[in-house]
Amino acid sequence: MNNHLLALKDFSKQQLQSLIVRAIMLKNEAADDILHNRLAGKTACLLFEKPSTRTRVSFEAAMYGMGGQVIFMPARDSQLGRGEPLKDTSRVLARYVDCIVVRTFGQNVVTELAEHSEVPIINALTDLYPLHYCVEFLCHILSISHLELFN
Repeated sequence: MNNHLLALKDFSKQQLQSLIVRAIMLKNEAADDILHNRLAGKTACLLFEKPSTRTRVSFEAAMYGMGGQVIFMPARDSQLGRGEPLKDTSRVLARYVDCIVVRTFGQNVVTELAEHSEVPIINALTDLYPLHYCVEFLCHILSISHLELFN
């Protein structure tokens, strides 16, 4: 079983709470210069159909910050951009990387990649994109915590 991050609806309340708590812990440790190499020897492929500076930089910074590597691959520069079946793209990439971050317009693309992938797929754009909501919620929590420190 893979730990795909495809849609917010796939998570239980407890899983979301755990994810937020973990993110806060890692953010606090990073602020205290506690380094982690949890992703040493791991590689993420960023497969983007739609460019995004913030999304690309945040995933790259997170991977590098935890000891991992990144391969950035715009869809237009891959076989996917030339019409290769998603099934084939998913299987080939999974041979070389430990995770695939997909920034595409259609949930069907994310779902099909996940169906054929041996590694986790992370949805980084569609309407069901789960990370956006988690990050937004985390920002609210951190903002409230910050305000409480000064009031």
